[in-house]
Amino acid sequence: MYVDPKETPAANIYKLLIGSITPRPIAFVSTVSKEGVNNLAPYSFFTGVSSNPPIIGFSPMVNREGRLRDSRLNAEAYDEFVVNVVSEDFAEQMNATAVDVPPEVDEFQLAGLTPTPSKIVRPPRVKEARISMECKLYQVVEIGRETLSGAFVMGEIVQFHLDDEVVDNFRIDASKLNTIGRMGGVAYTRTHDRFEMDRPDLEAAMKSLK
Repeated sequence: MYVDPKETPAANIYKLLIGSITPRPIAFVSTVSKEGVNNLAPYSFFTGVSSNPPIIGFSPMVNREGRLRDSRLNAEAYDEFVVNVVSEDFAEQMNATAVDVPPEVDEFQLAGLTPTPSKIVRPPRVKEARISMECKLYQVVEIGRETLSGAFVMGEIVQFHLDDEVVDNFRIDASKLNTIGRMGGVAYTRTHDRFEMDRPDLEAAMKSLK
């Protein structure tokens, strides 16, 4: 099977992407609107970009009505946002915020999650999250304004909030953080089943070629 994206509806390309790029971590992004309304939304097109400086990025896509996501609009309005890491114990509350509600709706209230003040930026963080990252807007790379297009919103982390129970000497205990990931469609995955592989060093890699 071959697929030419230029000859295929964007909705079908979206299905291929979310089914192929798995599992995907979830950026649970909190922002504040110009009217002072808290906004909270999950984005699974999310990744780390750099550690020096610490840059992370998420991609809010244009919705089916052609409207830009509130997370992007708010982040650009104040040049700030917070990314909260989603653990399994509040997965259902996270999912409750995925509905495309009007901008005047506070998704913290909708999901029954607790907004708690950030240290540096205006948007609150999610109290239930074991890790939150306060970000200053670094750059927005716009891809397009068509439905299912969007932008890559990058932020520089200016403050980490870490639950002491999940971190030891800057190493995160995955079993205690207990994150979830997105698969295709409505499927999610747990991170309970893990395995380890040591990276080969240069000398071992070169010996394998002989």
